[in-house]
Amino acid sequence: MNPDETQKLIIDESAAARQLRAGFPWLRFEQDLEREFRREQLRGRLPQVRSNLYLAAILVLAFALLNTLVIGATGHLSMYVMQFGMVLPAIGMMVAFTHHHQAPKVYQRYAPFLAAFIGVSVVLVEARAARDGVQILFVGVMLTSIYIYYLVGLLFYEALRANVILWCSYLAVGIIYALPEAGVLYNTLVLLIANIVGATVAYTFEMETRTHFLEQRMLQETAARDGLTGIYNRRRFDEHLDTAWYMAQREGATLALLLVDIDFFKRFNDRHGHQAGDECLKAVAAALARSARRPLDFTARYGGEEFALILYDPTRQYLQDTAARIHSNVAALGIPHGDSDVAPAVSVSVGIAYVVPTLERSAAGLLQLADEALYEAKGLGRNRSVFSETAYADLETGSFRGRAAG
Repeated sequence: MNPDETQKLIIDESAAARQLRAGFPWLRFEQDLEREFRREQLRGRLPQVRSNLYLAAILVLAFALLNTLVIGATGHLSMYVMQFGMVLPAIGMMVAFTHHHQAPKVYQRYAPFLAAFIGVSVVLVEARAARDGVQILFVGVMLTSIYIYYLVGLLFYEALRANVILWCSYLAVGIIYALPEAGVLYNTLVLLIANIVGATVAYTFEMETRTHFLEQRMLQETAARDGLTGIYNRRRFDEHLDTAWYMAQREGATLALLLVDIDFFKRFNDRHGHQAGDECLKAVAAALARSARRPLDFTARYGGEEFALILYDPTRQYLQDTAARIHSNVAALGIPHGDSDVAPAVSVSVGIAYVVPTLERSAAGLLQLADEALYEAKGLGRNRSVFSETAYADLETGSFRGRAAG
């Protein structure tokens, strides 16, 4: 495989590239990529969503005033109870969720239910007014539908589900309240048409948003690639390690770091030449990228002949399987090594650190733990993996082992 083909293979293995190539007509990414998209798209929109919710509260107050002007201030206590006792508190809860320290996660969990609840509450208010002969308040139902589709930060399926509940509620409440049949039928059809238009636009908008997310991620990935191997460079590794560390702290997830070193690489260069050494580095990088293929798995060139993999929230079994794939994929390359003490072909040593990040520790401790595991793997004869997690609590950060030669 020539260098261009090798680099294209590695870049194509990024989660964003795979997803863009596969398409997403059902507006769903691979599981981990989907989770990242949801978190990122809402985090960027939260300030605007919060402003939209404040505006929604103002509109509720304005409609309450309109109700008073149109149908009078007395005799409609139940309608005001629904407006001020159901709709406004639900909006207030959504605003509160946007201020939560885990806002993207909490808001995504509860906002769809609150949006549906608000929709049903507005339908009840409109139906109560319609029973008193005031049909103009149907505009409130229409505004609620628009809000749910575009202004409260819901994804397409969440917004569609809430609007289907709203539409069914309007039809059911119209029948239960025995409202004029012609008016209910007309408004139901208008609301249905509005939903079809709204859903079509919302689907198109989310498709464009998801495409932009993948394209931006691919641009960032390309800028962060190592010039020789095509996998991520050391600078991007440092950034990603810090990001993954703090994210795992917030979510209580596990984090694993694998340091991979090509055995006796200096001897390989001396015997086979630097051009062959460069080709070896490219081939090993591609083998490592193929070994960890989950969307959030991260592979980088750490320096020289050393590589690093960051695995977010893996199980021990996945770690073991990944280490086995690394050795198997590198061995399958079959690159002759005429000066190795452990194998006739190029092989690697792997140090694995596996922890649950805590506030008392830092990412430097994880790196040191992997470094010491790699040192142990090389000391035990190379061409093997060493798994380390038990020493983490007592680790004295800042004392890195020296590398065994080669």
